[in-house]
Amino acid sequence: QVQLVESGGGLVQAGGSLRLSCAASGGTFEHYNMAWFNQAPGKEREFVAAISWDGSTLYYEDSVKGRFTISRDNAKNMVYLQMNSLKPEDTAVYYCAQRSRYVSFRYQHASNLGSYDYWGQGTQVTVSS
Repeated sequence: QVQLVESGGGLVQAGGSLRLSCAASGGTFEHYNMAWFNQAPGKEREFVAAISWDGSTLYYEDSVKGRFTISRDNAKNMVYLQMNSLKPEDTAVYYCAQRSRYVSFRYQHASNLGSYDYWGQGTQVTVSS
């Protein structure tokens, strides 16, 4: 049974930084591509960033490019989201997601929440102005 557990959220002032972590268990981590999505109050869940199984392919939503960095450590079964220069509009619950590496990882698929098989419970990020 695959399990994803996020951590690292919290309250931060605008311009600050947070590092989110996602611990994966119950599967062979190298078999999966990983992503982060977020969901603000009253909004749909949206794509933030994705990383291929070996870390060679990275995707970012336009509004976070240059501010957020996704990474993974396959030896530790972990994926991270380093968030810098945070803005109040980044306030949301952030979710870790996992999908098989054996299907297309083009951007239109990697950014599509419907293509992910497993999800964590989320971690709240609040950015004050």
